[in-house]
Amino acid sequence: MDADALLLARIQFGFTISFHIIFPAITIGLASYLFVLEACWLKTGKPVFRDLYAYWLRIFAVNFAMGVVSGLVMAYQFGTNWSYFSQFAGGITGPLLAYEVLTAFFLEAGFLGVMLFGLKRVGPGLHLFATFMVALGTLISATWILASNSWMQTPAGFEIVGGRAVPVDWIAVILNPSFPYRLAHMSMAAFLATALMVAAAAGWHLLRGRDDPAVRKMMSMAMWMLLFAAPLQLAIGDLHGLNTLRHQPAKLAAIEGHWENEPGRAVPFTLVGWPDMRQEKNHFAVEIPHGGSLLLTHSWDGQFPGLKEFAPQDRPNATVVFWTFRLMVGLGLLMIALAAWGAWARWRGRLFESRALWRCALYMGPSGLVAMIAGWMTTEVGRQPWIVYGVMRTADGVSPHGAGELALTLALFVVVYFVLFGAGTVYMLQLIGRGPAPMAEPEGGPGEQRTPSRPLSAAGPAAAAPSEHG
Repeated sequence: MDADALLLARIQFGFTISFHIIFPAITIGLASYLFVLEACWLKTGKPVFRDLYAYWLRIFAVNFAMGVVSGLVMAYQFGTNWSYFSQFAGGITGPLLAYEVLTAFFLEAGFLGVMLFGLKRVGPGLHLFATFMVALGTLISATWILASNSWMQTPAGFEIVGGRAVPVDWIAVILNPSFPYRLAHMSMAAFLATALMVAAAAGWHLLRGRDDPAVRKMMSMAMWMLLFAAPLQLAIGDLHGLNTLRHQPAKLAAIEGHWENEPGRAVPFTLVGWPDMRQEKNHFAVEIPHGGSLLLTHSWDGQFPGLKEFAPQDRPNATVVFWTFRLMVGLGLLMIALAAWGAWARWRGRLFESRALWRCALYMGPSGLVAMIAGWMTTEVGRQPWIVYGVMRTADGVSPHGAGELALTLALFVVVYFVLFGAGTVYMLQLIGRGPAPMAEPEGGPGEQRTPSRPLSAAGPAAAAPSEHG
């Protein structure tokens, strides 16, 4: 395969996975948020939690459907565009994805109907259990997916037999060196993205003059979650970085824009700059002396490998990795600042009076998803030129398609995705814009309403019919 075809294959996979990663992340965060809302409702009996549950349940249903559709494309691409990789590593990645279907997808599918349509049909305890199982299923799904991806980043527990990767220790395969850090980092990113989306929804309604208990509760809960999750994500990211330094030093060097060590000189932290892959140096660099040593070796003058210690063909694209990482970290610091601002406003009794805070929360709404995609690009581009790090090159895993075929299918993906998922996203934003409404009291007891429904109908009035009297 020529270089153009390989690049197009990578772009096509990157494009589809960038769309797909958004929906499961929101699903993970919203499922857990829905469980908390329903548990609070049952414990306190306050209608505000019930109304918020019904409101976000409709948004969850639309998002879940888009996640399922976009995920199907990802599975097919392994066979169509990455057949040699599938042949080499299918004995490991195939079972991991099968475990995800058996343990997570079936679990979610089994309880999803009860969660979406059973609020007026089953008892409150059973419905809460169904919501919990769906939330648990999303986390189990993330566990298996990240186990597979982490194995590609830090492969372990296998042998190469007959040109194929054969598992010899499934525990080592699953619990590979980077897996715990990636799972924690991605799960926390999903919770952060959801908290920011909830805060943005609350900020939107507050700015439009809607100041009721449901909107206030959304803002309050979102700010508490940000205050907890944003600093914790920073700590997890630091541990993840140290793990990357140990197992993927070329990626870490690209992230830092670090080309070479000078004897006895500490590594500075390059705040901004432009890494030049051809000239092997950074242009317009603004550096903090000793910063790199402190961050990555936790010592005043420690050193770590620079990009020049790796052969040119084994280096990732430092320009891309350098800036996607800084975009992720920059947005993460803004999240911490927003959380601190919210805590200060709450302490001063101004959480529901500060229009500037509401506006900032609204503008920061997409930042969790943007940071997540930037972090994913850092991870995947930084792994290059390996599809299985240190074992199989990306160029050796791609199917033998021509550049014309890949360009055509990529163009079709772009058109279809923007039309299909664009319409779904607009509809989801319209649901958010309507705001929470008092939910009608159930008519009759559990089991008396048996009208079947389609999954997406949960986004409409059937899931939670509003009433004027509350």
